[in-house]
Amino acid sequence: MTPDLSIVVPLYNEAEGLPFFHANLSAAASAEAHARGLTMEIVYVDDGSRDGSAALAASLPVLGIDIQVVALSRNFGKEAALMAGLDHARGDAVMFMDGDGQHPPEMIPTFLRLWKDEGYDVAYAVKADRSDEAASRRLFVRAFYKLLNFGAATTIPEDAADFRILSPRAAAALRRMPERNRFFKGLSSWIGFRQIAVPYRPAPRAHGSTSWSFLRLLGLSMEALTSFSPAPLRLAAAFGAVLAGLALFYGSWIVVERLVWGIPLPGYPSIVVGLMVIGGTQLLVMGLMGEYVARILSEIKARPVYYVADHVLNRAPAEATGHPLTGQPISGQPFAGPGHPSALASRAEP
Repeated sequence: MTPDLSIVVPLYNEAEGLPFFHANLSAAASAEAHARGLTMEIVYVDDGSRDGSAALAASLPVLGIDIQVVALSRNFGKEAALMAGLDHARGDAVMFMDGDGQHPPEMIPTFLRLWKDEGYDVAYAVKADRSDEAASRRLFVRAFYKLLNFGAATTIPEDAADFRILSPRAAAALRRMPERNRFFKGLSSWIGFRQIAVPYRPAPRAHGSTSWSFLRLLGLSMEALTSFSPAPLRLAAAFGAVLAGLALFYGSWIVVERLVWGIPLPGYPSIVVGLMVIGGTQLLVMGLMGEYVARILSEIKARPVYYVADHVLNRAPAEATGHPLTGQPISGQPFAGPGHPSALASRAEP
């Protein structure tokens, strides 16, 4: 039986708080499923955790709705984990949320109302404010979104979270995206359809600490920029044009000084400074171009985005969902993404 909604939850070293999170998520999802007469499933995607999160997720009690556990062979990154969840989701509609407990399951009824009752295809959570974060981080996030949306055809909302629901046609559109370097927030905005922002306040982490250091956030930002936006190349070209204009002006000024006022030409210092500025600019632009070339190389090589080590499906009892209780371990297969034969097979496995 195909669920109406799949709730995809990526996990990375979340074993300590997973039982509590699962109980809250199952209670909220089951209550809403019974109230609306829907069938749901939870898809836990373990992204190479080192604390036994995958084994713990597979042993979690089935509390009214089916549970899938997809354990990746190593840590491939959150975007790959989201893609694995999308590939394995059996439901027509898909909801994404983090497994650290900061995305409140109590918002599930709000998302379902916006989808089922008001006809929105994408409803995404947006942080109401960042007053609890450091000023440097707020400045970094603001600058990142300004750069990301510079000259973009579609605007990616600032402070939008991965916590969102996609209607069946929005989820189908996202599955058709063939690229391997993915940025789900950008792709979710790019597909269009009716979208709405839902303000929320992230709950404080009850267990553990975030794995997103500044360097990891910087790496993710570069990944998002180079896979979704041409803004860095455009800014590099604009900077080069400005630098060339300044050099022309400076050269003309030197000529005027020598011919009109008889001032001797500057020597060694001006030459060295000019070479350093021009050389640094060239290296910067070459580095940006190298990032884009690396993305092109990744697409050309067409390696699978992730590998699945273990895959388990635990069905809810018959009295809860109308079908028998079974636990089905499924062997892992490599998946290249939506449209790849093995990826299609993975969605049909259960």
